[in-house]
Amino acid sequence: MKRKIILDLAVTLDGFIEGKNGEVDWCMIDPEMGFINFLNQIDVILYGRKSYDLWGQFTPEIEHSDTEKEIWALVHSKEKYVFSRTLNSTDNKAIFINANLLEEVNKLKEKPGKDIWLYGGASLITTFINLGLVDEYRLSVHPVILGEGKPLFIDIKQRLNLKMVNTRTFSSGVVQLIYHSDSHSYDKFE
Repeated sequence: MKRKIILDLAVTLDGFIEGKNGEVDWCMIDPEMGFINFLNQIDVILYGRKSYDLWGQFTPEIEHSDTEKEIWALVHSKEKYVFSRTLNSTDNKAIFINANLLEEVNKLKEKPGKDIWLYGGASLITTFINLGLVDEYRLSVHPVILGEGKPLFIDIKQRLNLKMVNTRTFSSGVVQLIYHSDSHSYDKFE
């Protein structure tokens, strides 16, 4: 069975993944959500260059919770791929892909292993959606309205019908929505 590419991220009720200044302080880590279980389901993380620069080597501070430290240790144990048109490599902790995105990702999906986490950012997510590469959408909707910021979905080129797989509600007010992409559900329009 092919590995799945899973877009797993937090989104505000009004559809933003970051505030207007890149802030994500509204995003809560809710132990009930089973994020550690999710991290154990994947062994590869895909980043855009800006997201990798920000979070690819992030180290939690002393005051962060043990759960957060455990999460970041797990994140950093994964194989990382960075998609960048310009940058070749800044370190030996990630593999950089500069061209043939579709071909490279399909090769990755064919390799044996666990599922793959599409981390982002926004333009990489758009590219993956437009190429039909996202197999599962795991959106954790946070109980906050920002009013402005970076939208989750932008420049999507075609309608995409999804199949609801699961919804979970947490005491924090976060609602997790899980959809599968039906690869036969593209309604192309010119």
